[in-house]
Amino acid sequence: MWYHYAHFLHPLTVLRQRRYLRINKSNAFPKKVVSTSYENRRLHPPIFKMKSTLNHATSMPVLVQSDDDDSTSNHSGSQTTVESPVPSMHRAESSIMFSEIGTDDDIETAVAPHVGYKKVLVTGGAGFIGSHVAQFLLARGDDVVIVDEMNDYYDVRIKESNLRLIKESYPEEGRVSIYRGDICDEELMETIFEKEQPKWVCHMAARAGVRPSIQDPFVYIHSNIKGTTHLMELSHKYGVENFVFASSSSVYGGSKSTFFSEEENVDNPVSPYAASKKACELLAYTYHHLYQLNITGLRFFTVYGPRGRPDMAPFKFIDRVSRGVEIQQFGDGSSSRDYTFISDIVDGVVRSIDRPHNYEVFNLGKGAGTSLKEFIGLVQKHVGKKATIRIMPDQPGDVPYTCADVTKAYQMLGYKSKISFEEGIRRTVEWYKDAYVKKEIEVCPETQANGLGRAPSMVCLEMPGN
Repeated sequence: MWYHYAHFLHPLTVLRQRRYLRINKSNAFPKKVVSTSYENRRLHPPIFKMKSTLNHATSMPVLVQSDDDDSTSNHSGSQTTVESPVPSMHRAESSIMFSEIGTDDDIETAVAPHVGYKKVLVTGGAGFIGSHVAQFLLARGDDVVIVDEMNDYYDVRIKESNLRLIKESYPEEGRVSIYRGDICDEELMETIFEKEQPKWVCHMAARAGVRPSIQDPFVYIHSNIKGTTHLMELSHKYGVENFVFASSSSVYGGSKSTFFSEEENVDNPVSPYAASKKACELLAYTYHHLYQLNITGLRFFTVYGPRGRPDMAPFKFIDRVSRGVEIQQFGDGSSSRDYTFISDIVDGVVRSIDRPHNYEVFNLGKGAGTSLKEFIGLVQKHVGKKATIRIMPDQPGDVPYTCADVTKAYQMLGYKSKISFEEGIRRTVEWYKDAYVKKEIEVCPETQANGLGRAPSMVCLEMPGN
């Protein structure tokens, strides 16, 4: 069935749009019309929101004819979404607008971007970064296979909410398949690769957290090192065209450099988490060398934004200041982080997926640090309340300063962050007020990964009235 959609788009978009046609076996009609132009994404970016959180907004239509797509899993240890066919044109909703992604300031890169249809395996697709990447890929017309073990590092209800948003936004058959399981499960992952045949892998699944890794390093070896190795083994076996994985700025340890560069020696990690990420980078080069697997590692610099992890400082500070709960300042407030807004990170991830480099590691950050004192000040400003602050000693394993040198990512990916830290905090506060103050998602941050009962980020917690 054809849908004529020109009248849904701005006339300029219709004139400028480059379209990729994937033809079905009979060649009787195009199976998909997928926009791949950065111009179109700029004029009509996908607009997402948490369910019933913000006002509805129209997204770029994705027109799907997928009668011969098979999204049914026969594996007894996993669950796959299977939706009844519905009209293909669909509006996507979420909490942030990726309008800054792919603007006209793109530079020509040595590796030209692949602009055709992709089926992308996104591990950790129920998590913060993974779910946003999956949404963007779906919005531009790619199909996505999500694998997530749904562990309880933080409240599983948040991950379930992310998956529900994706399924409700893209219910068409064949658009998204979801498997719940461990990427180290050999039988499960072999079944997924055999059945789904993804040629592009976006590996965002990982056990995160510096402080918890000191308490339990073995789970980081399992999830990060063994899991990544298993995925690379399957990727070379099944002919994956590009493998992109999440590394971390934590690999820089206690570097004294003003800007952290990919050229630095990072052989001295200061936490098991950082060591596991460095090990993944080394193994990635090995798999490229042995099997010519195209691999890109992305060193993320403190990602935050709507739907962010509740154990991370941006969410915790916004939540606690909003509720009048004491926050803790570790050290004298001079420690600094390169905080990167989620839409900028998604931009860098997608650019990396589209450009199959032989083997590269890139920093993805804002390229400017923000001190802890300035951070708390901005939260107070946009929340509209004064924070109650308790000064605490520096935490073991934490690095005093992070700031990304993103020159390489700009030159080879065309990546450039666009959201200032203040604007990012403003957007995150706006989302928080809608999603949490209205009780649409009930999560107590004090019970999360770096909260009470997990790692010592909250000491002598004082609630109003106690």
